[in-house]
Amino acid sequence: MAFRFKSRSTGDVVMLEHNAKQLLQILGKEPTGPGILLVEQMPAAIEAIKAAVAHEEAEYERKKQEAIEKGEYVPDPDRVSLRTRVAPFLEILRHCMEEKTEVVWGV
Repeated sequence: MAFRFKSRSTGDVVMLEHNAKQLLQILGKEPTGPGILLVEQMPAAIEAIKAAVAHEEAEYERKKQEAIEKGEYVPDPDRVSLRTRVAPFLEILRHCMEEKTEVVWGV
Protein backbone atom coordinates (compact mmCIF):
# COMPACT_ATOMS: atom_id res chain seq x y z
CA MET A 1 0.00 0.00 0.00
CA ALA A 2 1.16 3.55 -0.67
CA PHE A 3 0.76 6.90 1.06
CA ARG A 4 0.24 10.02 -1.02
CA PHE A 5 1.33 13.38 0.37
CA LYS A 6 -0.43 16.24 -1.43
CA SER A 7 -0.22 19.99 -1.63
CA ARG A 8 -1.92 22.62 -3.75
CA SER A 9 1.46 24.08 -4.75
CA THR A 10 3.47 20.95 -5.64
CA GLY A 11 3.18 17.55 -7.19
CA ASP A 12 2.32 14.61 -4.98
CA VAL A 13 4.93 12.58 -3.12
CA VAL A 14 4.13 8.87 -2.95
CA MET A 15 5.80 6.56 -0.42
CA LEU A 16 5.46 2.94 0.48
CA GLU A 17 3.37 2.48 3.60
CA HIS A 18 6.27 1.39 5.82
CA ASN A 19 8.39 4.40 4.84
CA ALA A 20 5.49 6.84 5.17
CA LYS A 21 4.65 5.53 8.64
CA GLN A 22 8.28 5.97 9.69
CA LEU A 23 8.22 9.54 8.38
CA LEU A 24 4.95 10.33 10.14
CA GLN A 25 6.34 8.89 13.37
CA ILE A 26 9.37 11.19 13.04
CA LEU A 27 6.94 14.10 12.60
CA GLY A 28 4.88 13.05 15.60
CA LYS A 29 1.83 12.52 13.40
CA GLU A 30 -0.70 9.68 13.53
CA PRO A 31 -0.28 7.35 10.53
CA THR A 32 -3.73 5.76 10.81
CA GLY A 33 -5.81 8.28 8.95
CA PRO A 34 -5.89 11.56 7.13
CA GLY A 35 -3.61 14.28 8.37
CA ILE A 36 -2.28 17.74 7.72
CA LEU A 37 1.01 19.51 8.21
CA LEU A 38 0.46 23.23 8.59
CA VAL A 39 2.91 25.80 7.28
CA GLU A 40 3.86 26.89 10.80
CA GLN A 41 4.72 23.25 11.66
CA MET A 42 7.05 22.80 8.69
CA PRO A 43 10.28 24.28 10.10
CA ALA A 44 10.08 21.94 13.11
CA ALA A 45 9.20 19.05 10.78
CA ILE A 46 12.28 19.72 8.66
CA GLU A 47 14.48 19.82 11.75
CA ALA A 48 12.97 16.57 13.06
CA ILE A 49 13.62 14.86 9.73
CA LYS A 50 17.20 16.14 9.61
CA ALA A 51 17.80 14.89 13.16
CA ALA A 52 16.39 11.45 12.27
CA VAL A 53 18.60 11.27 9.17
CA ALA A 54 21.68 12.22 11.21
CA HIS A 55 20.79 9.61 13.83
CA GLU A 56 20.34 6.88 11.20
CA GLU A 57 23.63 7.75 9.52
CA ALA A 58 25.52 7.78 12.82
CA GLU A 59 23.98 4.44 13.78
CA TYR A 60 24.93 2.96 10.40
CA GLU A 61 28.53 4.15 10.78
CA ARG A 62 28.68 2.76 14.32
CA LYS A 63 27.43 -0.64 13.16
CA LYS A 64 29.79 -0.59 10.19
CA GLN A 65 32.84 0.16 12.38
CA GLU A 66 31.77 -2.45 14.90
CA ALA A 67 31.47 -5.06 12.14
CA ILE A 68 34.86 -4.15 10.69
CA GLU A 69 36.51 -4.43 14.10
CA LYS A 70 34.96 -7.85 14.68
CA GLY A 71 35.71 -9.05 11.15
CA GLU A 72 32.01 -9.60 10.53
CA TYR A 73 29.70 -8.78 7.67
CA VAL A 74 29.64 -5.05 6.97
CA PRO A 75 26.14 -3.59 6.51
CA ASP A 76 25.17 -2.98 2.90
CA PRO A 77 26.37 0.45 1.73
CA ASP A 78 23.90 0.38 -1.17
CA ARG A 79 20.85 0.33 1.05
CA VAL A 80 18.22 2.99 0.51
CA SER A 81 18.85 5.35 3.38
CA LEU A 82 16.37 7.51 5.20
CA ARG A 83 18.10 10.54 3.63
CA THR A 84 17.22 9.24 0.17
CA ARG A 85 13.66 8.24 1.07
CA VAL A 86 12.75 11.60 2.64
CA ALA A 87 14.45 13.86 0.07
CA PRO A 88 11.29 14.35 -2.03
CA PHE A 89 9.25 15.09 1.09
CA LEU A 90 11.77 17.68 2.26
CA GLU A 91 11.52 19.36 -1.13
CA ILE A 92 7.75 19.51 -0.93
CA LEU A 93 8.01 21.02 2.57
CA ARG A 94 10.47 23.70 1.48
CA HIS A 95 8.31 24.64 -1.48
CA CYS A 96 5.12 24.65 0.59
CA MET A 97 6.74 26.94 3.15
CA GLU A 98 7.54 29.42 0.39
CA GLU A 99 4.05 29.18 -1.09
CA LYS A 100 2.37 29.06 2.34
CA THR A 101 0.38 25.90 1.60
CA GLU A 102 -0.14 22.87 3.81
CA VAL A 103 0.64 19.23 3.08
CA VAL A 104 -2.11 16.65 3.54
CA TRP A 105 -2.32 12.85 3.37
CA GLY A 106 -5.01 10.23 3.51
CA VAL A 107 -7.60 12.42 1.81
